Amino acid sequence: MLAKSQTCAVVGLDGFIVQVEVDISPGLPAFNIVGLPDTAVQEARERVRAALRNSGCEFPMRRITVNLAPADLKKAGPAYDLPIAVGILLSSGQVDLPAEPSLFLGELSFDGSLRHTNGVLPMVSVAREQGFAAVYVPTADAAEAALVDGIRVFPVSTLAALISHLLGESRIAPAEGGGILTDDDHHRANGSNLAHIKGQEHAKRALEVAAAGFHNILFNGPPGSGKTMLARALPSILPRMTPQEALDATKIYSVSGALPADCPLVAQRPFRAPHYSISNAGLVGGGRNLRPGEITMSHRGVLFLDELPEFDRTALESLRQPLEDKVVTISRVTGSVTYPASFMLVAAQNPCPCGFYSHPRKECICSSSAVSRYQKRVSGPLLDRIDIFVEVPPVEYDKLVAEDLAEDSAVIRQRVERARAAQTERFENAPGWCNSEMGAGEIWNICKLDDGARSLLQTATTQLNLSARAFHRIIKVSRTVADLAESEVISVSHLAEALQYRSRGLN
Repeated sequence: MLAKSQTCAVVGLDGFIVQVEVDISPGLPAFNIVGLPDTAVQEARERVRAALRNSGCEFPMRRITVNLAPADLKKAGPAYDLPIAVGILLSSGQVDLPAEPSLFLGELSFDGSLRHTNGVLPMVSVAREQGFAAVYVPTADAAEAALVDGIRVFPVSTLAALISHLLGESRIAPAEGGGILTDDDHHRANGSNLAHIKGQEHAKRALEVAAAGFHNILFNGPPGSGKTMLARALPSILPRMTPQEALDATKIYSVSGALPADCPLVAQRPFRAPHYSISNAGLVGGGRNLRPGEITMSHRGVLFLDELPEFDRTALESLRQPLEDKVVTISRVTGSVTYPASFMLVAAQNPCPCGFYSHPRKECICSSSAVSRYQKRVSGPLLDRIDIFVEVPPVEYDKLVAEDLAEDSAVIRQRVERARAAQTERFENAPGWCNSEMGAGEIWNICKLDDGARSLLQTATTQLNLSARAFHRIIKVSRTVADLAESEVISVSHLAEALQYRSRGLN
């Protein structure tokens, strides 16, 4: 007898409906799965067999063939266990499908209980788009699935409970959606507050500008000057995520298997800080099954690269295209996927191998050639994609022992959110969402300079020999400075501040 159930596959971050066809026919006992399954799907045969028997069901001792359609779509992971088990129960006449179109997802244990499954959010999202009325997921994933409106989510604890539900003996109550609430307490992300960082007022101001416009920023200074502390305090002044941003980030973490079991929603902006020994695939993404890398895990958040020159040059150069296009496409023999990569790059580096080049009190022991080689480890084209360059000098003793706290992150964050709100209104009908994403055509429609600013920009372009990219980035940063000042027009002071954030060695 032929029976069909519905489930879903995930390719990249997108879900695709998969039809599970189960045929039970006379012949010697056999259990075959076709339709381009990977090893985890093939092993479902033993999990489903044991789960059915241990749930008090009959496992048909006949020839069972399972087809996962479409056959040209690769099926990976254990999420097909539950729909295969339901298909066998349907084909053997032990249960009936519900009247409403339903989707089944979940990995089975030998005792029939359901385990956590990665990628539930994109799979439930595509189920709603395809017109399904209900989805059956493991209880552990019900809160994540309930983030999607317009579809009923049934939390299934065991296969036996699902069978009782389908037979009408004991109904499973649908999960209630808790809504999308982003966490307002950014300080809990890492415990850092700009108020606790002594001195470095210039660097803090640059960090505020970077947060307001989502600009890439590079800190350069000797060891112990506070570069890493500044970077790790950045989440405390970033604006709260919008519901759509939270869903986008949650989808990425769900597919990657990085979503905490007790946290169905990524409520705070991601802050990723990979070690400099990371591989190119780890940073950009890839692998045999094409998984997201750190730049995608940082989507709508921060990618912090400490000790920037120590990273593999190939890995660093792979950042150039995502920094411009805000997406990364990974092509392999097994397929091609495109991941979102709209992240804020925050980098920190020492000026030389020993770290004390141009230090006011400590002598550098590096040769001039060693300093030059060290600084050239980061290419000019990559540096040209960084908007703000900040020198972080050593902190003086008087500032270290000062009892007065600096401005609290909460106060700075209020200014950042006001500036970001102005950008949201400005880009309501434009493809960008913040100043750093403005295209060349949008710059002249949005960035209005007064006469003094135009004159200063002309002089700076000539004297500093600015490239076209640097020219546009300076205007974008000056627009952010003006937004922080709640000014509609970019004045000389706004442009002058943006110019001082440009590296003197890179134009």
